Amino acid sequence: MTAIDTAGLKTMFDAIAVAIEADKDRLCQLDGVIGDADHGIAMVLGFGAVRDALAALDLSAIEPTALLNTAAKSFLNAVGASSGPLYATAFMRAAVAVKGKVTLADADLVAMFQAMAQGIRDRGKAEIGEKTMVDAWQPAAEAAAAAHAAGKTLAESLEAALEAAKRGAEATKDMIAVKGRSSRLGERSLGHIDPGAASAVTVIGAMRKGLA
Repeated sequence: MTAIDTAGLKTMFDAIAVAIEADKDRLCQLDGVIGDADHGIAMVLGFGAVRDALAALDLSAIEPTALLNTAAKSFLNAVGASSGPLYATAFMRAAVAVKGKVTLADADLVAMFQAMAQGIRDRGKAEIGEKTMVDAWQPAAEAAAAAHAAGKTLAESLEAALEAAKRGAEATKDMIAVKGRSSRLGERSLGHIDPGAASAVTVIGAMRKGLA
């Protein structure tokens, strides 16, 4: 059984910031094909701002909810692009999911993960099959929940989530974008992975590494 406190969540966000920085150029290249070529930059700005904001907190004095709300606010302030409100909503929903908890057990972390995915889906008003980050996040959340319900460890549940996210992102190649800037391309968006789904895989992989 895992027990993650605010310091553990900060470690998770630090891992995401490192992973996104390393993936920035690839994400910008993916976005250059069907968007404005700035998705990697936006994600680096967002998670860099989160990392810096969390570094200034007294982790011994706050609960996970306060840390997650700080992450939401700092990401939104740093990123004006569409990913700003999406990830800010994800972190705010995560904060609600663990409200009142000082340390987070496996079930709490899986619930947090599910809340993030649902927040992104709700804020973006997106469904599976519309070539967005929801195509990675939703199957990942479902896989994590199913693995946890089957008695798997947190590491195993997050590994299942990551594999589902990878499959979901890869599947966006065969979709026509109907949301966001890439929707202007119509059928020309076929054959290309959605950059938001690609970055979701990077984020989920870093969460697995940071938490488990």
